[in-house]
Amino acid sequence: MRTLVAAALVMVSSTAMAGDIDDAHRQALTGRDAYWNCLAQEYSRGGNDGKPGEDFVQRIASACPSERQYFRVALVDYLSQQFPDVDAGAHLTTANNAIALAQKDIVTAFTRHKAVAK
Repeated sequence: MRTLVAAALVMVSSTAMAGDIDDAHRQALTGRDAYWNCLAQEYSRGGNDGKPGEDFVQRIASACPSERQYFRVALVDYLSQQFPDVDAGAHLTTANNAIALAQKDIVTAFTRHKAVAK
């Protein structure tokens, strides 16, 4: 009987953990989408056509601070739950790299758009 109860507790806790991980994954995706949408608004904002590339890079790097932080926190939370044995610093590095790649993609699109417009 004790074995059956222990097995049931393990199943319930692993199901709960899976649900927590799924929720954390959804939050990370929501954070990513919010950050990307904010960056897209910055890209589309008027007045960018005459800006030098360096000015746009600086603008994107400082844009969307709350969305960027939400994405970072949500992604670190998800990675910490998904990979609990990995150092928290590695998860933060992964989140920061994801943010840097998003910024790089927006800047690349801006640069290509300016090159085509010439």
